[in-house]
Amino acid sequence: MSENEYDGIPRNKIHWAPKIDYEKCVSCGKCVEFCHMQTFDFEEKNGKKKTVVKDQNACVVFCRGCEDICPAGAITHPSEEETRRSIEKLQEAALT
Repeated sequence: MSENEYDGIPRNKIHWAPKIDYEKCVSCGKCVEFCHMQTFDFEEKNGKKKTVVKDQNACVVFCRGCEDICPAGAITHPSEEETRRSIEKLQEAALT
């Protein structure tokens, strides 16, 4: 389950995805439960459960809900301003 396009731009060309800071992440799973797009999942390694970004293109562009619910403050996203500029450039290029 993922967005195929955002404002006429293929989703995989837009650099918008959550990033997990593993120094802070406690693998509580709140982001996994929260994200209805199934962007996150658990990975097991050496008997330990670790939260991972399973599908970065599934993340809804400009959604930051997982940041808000993360009790450890371990999730961040790219700059909205830079992402908007990037989308505008991609839209301009598509017109030419």
